[in-house]
Amino acid sequence: MLVNRKPYLTIWMQGSSVFMIDQNKLPFSFEIIECKNYRQTAEAIKNMTIRGAGAIGAAAGFAMAQALNEKEAANAKQTIESTRPTANQLFYAVNRVYKASDPKKEAQKIADEDVQACKKIGEFGKDLIKNKTDGSSFNIETHCNAGWLAFVDWGTATSPIYMAQRSGKKIFVYVDETRPRNQGARLTAWELKNENIPHAIIPDNAGAYYMQKGEIDLIIVGADRIAANGDIANKIGTLEKAIAAKEFGVHFYVAAPLSTFDLKCKSGSEIVIEERSEEEVLYQTVLTKSNKLEKVLVANPNSHAKNPAFDVTPAKFISGIITEKGIIRAKSSDIAKLFR
Repeated sequence: MLVNRKPYLTIWMQGSSVFMIDQNKLPFSFEIIECKNYRQTAEAIKNMTIRGAGAIGAAAGFAMAQALNEKEAANAKQTIESTRPTANQLFYAVNRVYKASDPKKEAQKIADEDVQACKKIGEFGKDLIKNKTDGSSFNIETHCNAGWLAFVDWGTATSPIYMAQRSGKKIFVYVDETRPRNQGARLTAWELKNENIPHAIIPDNAGAYYMQKGEIDLIIVGADRIAANGDIANKIGTLEKAIAAKEFGVHFYVAAPLSTFDLKCKSGSEIVIEERSEEEVLYQTVLTKSNKLEKVLVANPNSHAKNPAFDVTPAKFISGIITEKGIIRAKSSDIAKLFR
């Protein structure tokens, strides 16, 4: 990714330490943190210093490599796997590294595969983005962050957008704010700004309004887990976008690498949905006039909140899944062919 015209990866391992961009500080400050052991890396996954399916997977793989180097494999595996229970890449990476003869090399291989997969997703997905004959922008809506920061590089939902932009296509992106963590408003918008891509942040509940007006040409989202029948788990609010898209005839695509698929999971009903702290709903992090980040209560002080981190979108609402092997239908038969 480009930050002030300088290329960065979201996460990398150097020596026995894992380095990552601190996503909790973005977009207000750009900081790199160092995790010197697997406990610190696991905590970074849990507290969302690093987030997004591919980035979580890479972090989990690196954490497992650290643990094996520290001779704490058994306890560490359980600790790492308990950090974020919905993202399939986490379990995929931990198990690959745990079984590897050279854990660090295997963890790096997983990270490298993530980069290449996301790049291929962009190459296949960019053809969904068209040049309009009247010269107006092709309008794409996103939800949450499935960009550079959510993977080691390129991202999934944003990879076709970046490649379309670089090929000269005229595009505009509607960025869902994505409450309660505001990954769209804080992370996706930050990425698009760095890439000089025209965009606007919209309230989560405004998506259907713009679809009804005919202002959305395409929706692309990411996924944290894809079941064998094509159901997908993604950031809370994705289901609402898919239902509205179906109603208004907007194509709804999911972009995800093969590591997101969980063939042991028959349908979305089997996916474990992570419940996070109510504080994420009741409080917001703001930048004060003194340039400090502070938590501010934005709800009734005497009320409680519920905070499911993900929802499940049934396959019937999905126009297609963009993978590193091409675009497929969200059907069990097409998914099975990918893994033959």
